[in-house]
Amino acid sequence: MQDDLISGLLAAVPLPALLVDQSERIIAANPESHTLLGQQIIGRHFATILRQPTVLDVIEAALRDKSPHQARMLSNDGVQDTTYDVTCRYVHGIGAVRGGATLVTFQDVTHLEQAVQMRRDFVANVSHELRTPLTALMGFIETLRGPARNDPEARDRFLGIMEDEAGRMNRLVGDLLSLNRVESEERVRPKAQVNLNEILQATLTSLRPLADSAQVQLSLAAPEAPVLVTGDVDQLRQVFTNLIENAIKYGGSGGRVDAVLSASDRDPAVRGPAARIQVIDKGPGIDPVHLPRLTERFYRADNHRSRQLGGTGLGLAIVKHIINRHRGRLRVESEQAQGSVFTVILPQ
Repeated sequence: MQDDLISGLLAAVPLPALLVDQSERIIAANPESHTLLGQQIIGRHFATILRQPTVLDVIEAALRDKSPHQARMLSNDGVQDTTYDVTCRYVHGIGAVRGGATLVTFQDVTHLEQAVQMRRDFVANVSHELRTPLTALMGFIETLRGPARNDPEARDRFLGIMEDEAGRMNRLVGDLLSLNRVESEERVRPKAQVNLNEILQATLTSLRPLADSAQVQLSLAAPEAPVLVTGDVDQLRQVFTNLIENAIKYGGSGGRVDAVLSASDRDPAVRGPAARIQVIDKGPGIDPVHLPRLTERFYRADNHRSRQLGGTGLGLAIVKHIINRHRGRLRVESEQAQGSVFTVILPQ
């Protein structure tokens, strides 16, 4: 009777849970713990199932002093690492000799660990990105106050470099603020109807001077009828500006960048009516090894060249969050020496 009651209570626990009695054997386990630890665990000594010393120590301590204990357990399913909070609580009056048993539960906290690591990486990356221009500025200021105090030619050259470094920091801070704003709005879907033809035309017009200086020809292929989607005009223009500007800077060696707008009654990517915007260049392309990570913060396929061209490493991360807010998709196709195609799919 008691065994049935224990099994029923454990089955109601939403986390993997098991009971270890004073004989140090597992006397009960719920389906979630079987999935985590295996099907043949009842009746076995807990040390043969849970082999991590920190976990063994807290279970032994809970059995010994009958007080709560907690530890971390690391697991790997062959694909990724998983972190569990293991909590032990002593339960009186159950077990083989009714001397009590320890309830052991496992809570998956991998997402919390990943969030903490992402914050650490983010702070480290921002610090690194700001340290380089700040160090350069401090060095040039010191030089201008000393050896180059009375050298007009050196002063002008150094001031030009300092202006570039200050601009780099300003772009980084601007992109960080933009990323924060986009992330805060990501779950709020836009409500206005916008005309993609007009947004793309305005974007190309604003980028034409950059294209002319890079000797790149810009073109837009779009239906005559307006293509309307539910969206945020400013954010969508930011997406297209980023993608077309990147195509000019990094794929401009091909001599042209094409923007292609189309609409369909059913797009498999969003399972409904959608608009597709493709930004196509004929440049050197991107090594396939970089494609899965292009939208990560501060990730650069060509770190040196990106810095030279004033990139902050945040542009595609901002693009990804804006597209997510619009419930859209971003696709990247590229072959080395064949160019790249960035496709934005937006539901209508």
